[in-house]
Amino acid sequence: APAERSPAAAVSRPPVAGLHALSVNKPIVLGASTGGTQAIESVLTALPGDSPGIAVVLHMPEKFTAMYAQRLDGLCAMNVREARDGDRLERGLVLIAPGGRHMQLRKAAGQYFAVVADGPPVNRHKPSVDVLFRSAADCAGRDALAIILTGMGDDGARGMKALHDKGARTLAQDEASCVVYGMPKEAVALGGVDDVLPLSQVARSIMAFDARG
Repeated sequence: APAERSPAAAVSRPPVAGLHALSVNKPIVLGASTGGTQAIESVLTALPGDSPGIAVVLHMPEKFTAMYAQRLDGLCAMNVREARDGDRLERGLVLIAPGGRHMQLRKAAGQYFAVVADGPPVNRHKPSVDVLFRSAADCAGRDALAIILTGMGDDGARGMKALHDKGARTLAQDEASCVVYGMPKEAVALGGVDDVLPLSQVARSIMAFDARG
């Protein structure tokens, strides 16, 4: 289907006038599916409160993402919330794509913000990891860090390859620590992954990425 070949085309691009996002020079994008609720919690609870902004797509039904974000917000040093259209991506903030909606990153005047909009499913998912990852490839390129965690299927694999080809840093969870080694495996098979890591090392890799300056 055309939407699957061009995920970024699945959602509209809103106007950027009036946005005044805080500076995020190195955005982080993260995708997961089966087993992802626990995996994401493991990563986020290990990060300090001033970590770079993180945009997350998790395959989760509508209404559940808000409750999940609220729960994480009570556990993490970073602020966590369900993303709204036009939200700033700033340090210390995690934005989780709402179930039933796609999320992209867009850049305006050197700043990053979330685009949350409806659109057809991509790779049978809404939100889709590929939609987020491809948008990050377009607007952030080599400045981004992309992480793909446990999950069934191949959503995110092509978007991660696009990020990798733009010079972004790309990480995948290893098979031993995955609940389902599907999405990471497909990303590795496409040649889009720099390093394959156990889940316990992902937060450390995020902090190392931030420390590079």
